[in-house]
Amino acid sequence: MKKLLQISLGIVTSVGGFIETGQIATSSQAGAAYGFSLLWPIVIGTICLIFLIEMAGRFAIASHHTVADGLRERFGANYFLVTLLIISIVNLLVLASEIGGIALALQFVSGVGFQWWALPVAFIVWLLLWKGTFGMIEDGVAIMGLVALCFVVGVFVMGPPWLEVAKGLVPTLPHKEPLHYGFIAVSILGAVIAPFLFLFYSSGAIEEKWDKSFFGANRVIAMLGMSFGAVIAAAILIVAALVFPPRGITEIQGYDQIAPILTPAFGEWGFYLFAASLGITCFGAALEASLGQAYLAAQGFGWNWSEDAKPGTNPAFALVYTGFIAIAVLPIAIGVDPLQLTIFSMAITALALPFGVVPFLFLMNDRNFVGEHRNGWVSNAAVLVIIGLSFIVALITLPLQIFGG
Repeated sequence: MKKLLQISLGIVTSVGGFIETGQIATSSQAGAAYGFSLLWPIVIGTICLIFLIEMAGRFAIASHHTVADGLRERFGANYFLVTLLIISIVNLLVLASEIGGIALALQFVSGVGFQWWALPVAFIVWLLLWKGTFGMIEDGVAIMGLVALCFVVGVFVMGPPWLEVAKGLVPTLPHKEPLHYGFIAVSILGAVIAPFLFLFYSSGAIEEKWDKSFFGANRVIAMLGMSFGAVIAAAILIVAALVFPPRGITEIQGYDQIAPILTPAFGEWGFYLFAASLGITCFGAALEASLGQAYLAAQGFGWNWSEDAKPGTNPAFALVYTGFIAIAVLPIAIGVDPLQLTIFSMAITALALPFGVVPFLFLMNDRNFVGEHRNGWVSNAAVLVIIGLSFIVALITLPLQIFGG
């Protein structure tokens, strides 16, 4: 019964990492610009993420190491420092986007500009990390994040053409603006396969003292949890495709355009449901991104670490997330547009994926760490193909989006 409860909580808490500002922004952009035709990157990204999350849990159980521990031990300090730098830049952009998402949600319900909310939001994120426990952060915020299921309800209320929806699950070439199409597709992949997710997951397995009896539970949580999140992400895209093109909106310029997305399904309450979904899911993701960064640094440098311990016993660990939040809040506080920052950060995430994922695959095939629990060829091939494709598309489209428009 206890194991079943942990599996259920693991599935629910996946929403906290999967659904956040990146998913909301990229899925809304995709639905407005290309209807249902960009559902397939959500599917492909989710398949890759299921493999990575399962591997992260299996690695922690089999080796009693986190992913960051393994990277430093297997590849040495110099390589780890390069990896740390690249992932830290990505995590910083992601965290800034999440803080922006929370601040915007508060702007929608209060009328006060998001810049004024940036510092209070950052302080509350920091305070919960400083005072909270791993279980409180993982379970509490994520359970509240179930409000995002309103998008799934909205799909059935609005009744999409299901045959057209099904066609969007199959990869196709676009009929217009192929570079923009590719950029949005790779941004969706970046939103789905954020590096902090599997770093956070492996650390959580160690925090919660998973033993070999958790191999099965780990597979169930990875498969059902990520699929649960993907259903919500797909629902956001479908609702966007139903709402925006008929109104002549094919390009999303700001979150204020996205905010009424649920009003056709729920009336005035739809606006507040969107604000709650944006704010709560971004809050959960901000906590996970901050913790993921602290885990990465502390584990890589061999410092004491645990969210369940008091900050005084893990001062360097606490200093990392404190400094990280202090830096990430700055672009939002000075008024950088959260939507543009989010879309850009998701594409950068896709570009950076090989630097974190490829060495992780080496760890998952190293008998010294995982013994008989190493990867099979299917897992390796699936992840390499998806990561390789997202990297190539990001490499082609990102410079053209920045410099060529």
